[in-house]
Amino acid sequence: MGKTAIIIPARYGSSRLEGKPLIEVNGKPIIQWVYEKARQAKLADLIIVATDDERIFATVKAFGGEVEMTSADHKCGSDRIREVAERHPEISYIVNLQGDEPLIKPESIDDVARNVQEDDNADISTLIRILKTDEEINNPNQVKCVIDNNGYALYFSRSKIPYERNTGVATFYGHLGIYGYKREALLKMTSLPQTPLEKTESLEQLRALENGMKIKTSVVDFVPVGIDTKEDLEKFKEIIRRAL
Repeated sequence: MGKTAIIIPARYGSSRLEGKPLIEVNGKPIIQWVYEKARQAKLADLIIVATDDERIFATVKAFGGEVEMTSADHKCGSDRIREVAERHPEISYIVNLQGDEPLIKPESIDDVARNVQEDDNADISTLIRILKTDEEINNPNQVKCVIDNNGYALYFSRSKIPYERNTGVATFYGHLGIYGYKREALLKMTSLPQTPLEKTESLEQLRALENGMKIKTSVVDFVPVGIDTKEDLEKFKEIIRRAL
């Protein structure tokens, strides 16, 4: 078995929260919070931050993390992690961990890695959780997922899926934006052109499904706190305050 790498794409520019990887909470930048969660995962051999920004590069180096510079021309995180993976032929499995998920559980990172390490049928893996409120189910910013009896994704959508012709039957799953890839699957997906469903929903994982790739899911029981806005940042700060 080749090596497993957690690659954390991190960019400085953000339309809603500029420079968020470097925002400090309780004396540590957010990218360090994420990196330290990754270090607690048991199934990774390498952890690498992938960035196009010298400030992020210097910050990761300062706290002792591994970091590599990547092109500034990448349109998405998957392309950024592909660049890093191509430099490391020893890497067979890649976990794409978002740089704005400082409360991700290490055991959930391992779930994602394990599914592509051990499931021969899985090209990609990801996490889902049960949605419990109508607000979440109907929110287009909360991506939904439907799965088959073996836990493979059938479809992802910003719409409420499945449609309830009969109520009280369906379980609604929300998608968490962490992915595991077999090396060949990452290289294949990032070389394919955008597909009609991907363009329609603005969901990159639909490119994989439209091209016949298999995405294995694991169900987790936590609500992620991704940091996209100032409100998200304040929520994270409050969680940390309560935990101390």
